[in-house]
Amino acid sequence: MDILQAIGSTSIVRLGKVVPPGCAEVFAKLEWENPTGSMKDRMALAVISRAEEDGRLRPGDTVVEYTGGSTGASLALVCTAKGYRLRIVTSDAFSKEKRDHMAALGAELTLVRSEGGLTTRKLILDMIETARQLSQEPHTYWIDQLNNLDSIAGYYPLGEEIWSQTKGEVDAFVHSAGAAASSRGVATVLKRYKSSIEVVVVEPAESAVLSGGPAGAHKIEGIGIGCIPPLWEPSLVDASLAVSTEDAEGMARRLAREEALFAGTSSGANVVAAIQVAARLGPGARVVTLMVDSGLKYLSTDVYKSG
Repeated sequence: MDILQAIGSTSIVRLGKVVPPGCAEVFAKLEWENPTGSMKDRMALAVISRAEEDGRLRPGDTVVEYTGGSTGASLALVCTAKGYRLRIVTSDAFSKEKRDHMAALGAELTLVRSEGGLTTRKLILDMIETARQLSQEPHTYWIDQLNNLDSIAGYYPLGEEIWSQTKGEVDAFVHSAGAAASSRGVATVLKRYKSSIEVVVVEPAESAVLSGGPAGAHKIEGIGIGCIPPLWEPSLVDASLAVSTEDAEGMARRLAREEALFAGTSSGANVVAAIQVAARLGPGARVVTLMVDSGLKYLSTDVYKSG
């Protein structure tokens, strides 16, 4: 067994203390059990493997991508295991831990400066353009995650795991959207099994574009890119919910202190929204959401900084 075979098959747990009485049960998949501490390991393995299979990526090639960090660490894991050079375009808007993690796994970083450490549409576009320029070099494969359909397939096994672990007793799936590949991949599988499953997508309240609002700056890393993601498939989504950075960070801290679940900010947003759905569905129903990544990726940020 090699490290790539350790991706997936993560645990699922029931939230006990943060869910108020009178709500549906809320379950969370612990995606930090993946090797880099993030669900993104799933998509990284899929996009690299599929590009190898059809010849887009060949031995000796360089892989290029833009990322806030978790995708970069996941790509670094896969590229190191498979022997590819990796160049990552990232930003100071994302945690130092994420940048250090990518570099530790062998990624070569190009940094794009942000406006005050905030995620904005301009920042995402600047990162994409920088990656596009790097991708023009010979023998280079650009992942281009926002447009890469292979990433969706990386999350099909996650949907299968949720269905199996709940024994099909799931009424709603709640998850935040960045590139939207993970919500689309899981929704595709779950709705194939039971079309009545409600899929609710979460986005930052400060940039609630999916809900028809204007793009804005926020600090929920990895989601809310300021535009409709190219991989967005509205036919699979029943509703969207907006959660503020403040509420997402607050719930992340509560999860650590009350549930002993140490997660990042988007996981906090997921749980805030999942509780809203659980309150509406009421007792007897089951809501599933994701602990997207580990809180270890955010120790230097406002979420967990102690001094």
